[in-house]
Amino acid sequence: MKTVFLLSILIFSSSIFAQQKTENDIDLAYQNAKKGIYWALANIPEKKQSNDNDLIADDKLYASVKLSKEFNGVKIESTGYYFSNTVSIVIYKSDDSLEKEGYTKKEEEKEK
Repeated sequence: MKTVFLLSILIFSSSIFAQQKTENDIDLAYQNAKKGIYWALANIPEKKQSNDNDLIADDKLYASVKLSKEFNGVKIESTGYYFSNTVSIVIYKSDDSLEKEGYTKKEEEKEK
């Protein structure tokens, strides 16, 4: 009876460890996807309608980013990677919110 009890405790504790590792891996992929979002917001092209880029450092792919200009705003798709885990984030920002948050300038300021 004690053997069955100890075996079940061992299996339960190992599954908790595996879940925690998976959770940490997903969190790191999510952080890399967020880095892609912030990169895209800081690099909105004035003339081009779209921009695709991969964020690579230390021979590792951290995020793939796709930015496209839409009517009155932008759409950003970022996929973050961490080992075999991927997390994708899609955000939409209006021109007004981009201007308000300081990512773009007003049309009058661009002409000066």
